Amino acid sequence: MREVLSIVLASSNQGKLAELRELLSDLPVQILSAREALGHTLEVVEDGETFQDNAILKARAVSKATRLTALADDSGLEVLALGGRPGVRSARFAHERATDAENNAALLRELEEVGEVERSARFRCVLALVTPWDDVARTVEGACEGQISRAPRGSGGFGYDPLFVVDGQNGRAMAELSDQEKNSVSHRACAVRALKPLLLAVLNERLDEAERVLG
Repeated sequence: MREVLSIVLASSNQGKLAELRELLSDLPVQILSAREALGHTLEVVEDGETFQDNAILKARAVSKATRLTALADDSGLEVLALGGRPGVRSARFAHERATDAENNAALLRELEEVGEVERSARFRCVLALVTPWDDVARTVEGACEGQISRAPRGSGGFGYDPLFVVDGQNGRAMAELSDQEKNSVSHRACAVRALKPLLLAVLNERLDEAERVLG
């Protein structure tokens, strides 16, 4: 499939990059990392109060730096017993430069005395798409419901996937699902399904403009 549009992902997370490349593989787009587009990583201060705030901040910063269309993903885990935490601090739950294993261990410590009902949780994802020609932030959202297990399970995925038991998946954690299964039920997959009509509109705008230029 011939690529019509290059999109820079405003994230250095290789797991997110791989997932989004797969989820968007049916569209004529090329998904680049910021390092691939710029030759270096781009640090963006994520000081927004919501996933949407942070997604828009990242997408606008990367689009401005690269002068390309940018896609930002801000996502995380919301746990009932913790009042929605870790939320926007999901990647920094244990400390500012925490590894996935450290964040998982911190979450299990906080939930050690919590019963099954209050272990309900939700993965949420907000995607923001920003183009360099109008700076309009187009946002969509997806969610996946589940529960937090009492120990890590499975070897797939990243982040909190080993602890997140997905509703409707026979008691399996996200990290126990195949890539194909995960890409049909995950919060990111849901958000991408909502994104595709917006992305197709942007692609059509580019094609229409190219036709006008070429006469």
